[in-house]
Amino acid sequence: MKIINFLKIVLVIIVFITMIVTMESVVNAWSLSDIKGDTTGTGDIQSAGNKVVQILSTVGSILSVIVIIVLGIKYMMGSVEEKAEYKSSMLPYLIGAAFIFCASGIAKIIYEFAIDI
Repeated sequence: MKIINFLKIVLVIIVFITMIVTMESVVNAWSLSDIKGDTTGTGDIQSAGNKVVQILSTVGSILSVIVIIVLGIKYMMGSVEEKAEYKSSMLPYLIGAAFIFCASGIAKIIYEFAIDI
């Protein structure tokens, strides 16, 4: 029981940290490529990559919500043994769902660090 409580606390801390890290703010700034045009020739690649990441993030989020709804309904309707099985499979699923929800933010943070270097 102590391990489960510890895992719950760790999961809450991880979710809280990812929420703080992925918060976005709007910055109105001009870049050199806005003034001179795309000087590096990577604008098309960046926009295509951004679209792919956005589509994958949206599809993953929708599928995650659908699966959690199905698991919740199965949990409510299941017997005692089935409920124990669903509980054991739900923790890894929730961690994976948190990564899916935060994947685009994590990718954006890594990209920003790479640009600064």
